[in-house]
Amino acid sequence: MAVVPLRLCYLFPNHTNLNFSLFKPNVFSLSSFSLSPSSSSSSLSQKQYLPLHSCRCSSIAPVSTTTYEFSDGSAEVELRLKIGGLDIRSSRDISVDTHDTSLAIRVLRQGAPITLIETNPLFDRIKSSETIWYIDDDELVVNCKKQDPDLKWPDIMESWESLATGSSQLLQGTSIYLVGDSTEINQKVAQELAIGLGYTPLSTKELLETYTKQTVDSWLLAEGSDSVAEAESAVLESISSHARAVIATLGGQHGASGRANKWQHLYAGFTVWLSQTEALDEDSAREETHKSVKDGRISYTNADVVVKLQGWDPAYAKSVAQACLSALKQLILSDKKLPGKKSLYIRLGCRGDWPNVKPPGWDPSSEGNTTLGTH
Repeated sequence: MAVVPLRLCYLFPNHTNLNFSLFKPNVFSLSSFSLSPSSSSSSLSQKQYLPLHSCRCSSIAPVSTTTYEFSDGSAEVELRLKIGGLDIRSSRDISVDTHDTSLAIRVLRQGAPITLIETNPLFDRIKSSETIWYIDDDELVVNCKKQDPDLKWPDIMESWESLATGSSQLLQGTSIYLVGDSTEINQKVAQELAIGLGYTPLSTKELLETYTKQTVDSWLLAEGSDSVAEAESAVLESISSHARAVIATLGGQHGASGRANKWQHLYAGFTVWLSQTEALDEDSAREETHKSVKDGRISYTNADVVVKLQGWDPAYAKSVAQACLSALKQLILSDKKLPGKKSLYIRLGCRGDWPNVKPPGWDPSSEGNTTLGTH
């Protein structure tokens, strides 16, 4: 029976330093934030009243089910939790523990404390040393200063909902291409991403089969993988200028993404490598990815990010889609010029000169083809 006990995502911004995140199904993990020393609730906008997501914690402390009010101003975010009825007599009854990517709020009780909220990761990083909190009537108010004041937070937590909502400001309409050995996985995850982002879902397999009136499998038997890869490359060229699309590509070596010299039009969008792994832990998965990048034999290492998943079950498609958005968010926040650079690459004709985009008038034939389609 297929299972997905872990999902690992890495970023490939320069194929040198790989940022790493670990995702476990059914465990709600969120990153930490810091709070600003001075703020007022009147200065914060876009207030939202949200149900507190339940989370599975390592602690045996009971978890309180409550609601919170979240506000995002410019430099800071504010969290208000209803604490009436919890018999809190002073601030000494409350513990607020913050780090740059996590937050834990507990009501201290003899025996086991009551966890009001525990988030890891937060939607983005905060300046934890500047966290302030206080009790206002029957509410606990926690105020955090964002490390990136330009990034709008849809919610305090990084979740599927907040990533789907918040990604539009980061992607700026740039399309997403899913590559990897499994056509099925690429298609299932692309569908979830498209629904969440409000993008158009496209499948090169379906486009090829609709146009040729035959299945890809029969095409492979009749004409071979080179013919299929060439045809998919032509399809990728025709849709390379499309905005706000999630494209699922063919899996395996018979697809264009499985060949390093066919990436010219894949660079038009953000590429995510959905990589199945047999690694049992984080370190092994990290070592496996480093080895793939170093060897350079797998064309998928041209991707912008890679999401590692152990096993596969279609029921986990949305969880894998969430990992994709989380990885892409980290990538774009590391270089906010990337969406504009992708747009420029398209306007100049997708000449294969990614990531070092050459000036207008550059002739790809003036340099060896070995430099194209590789980082």
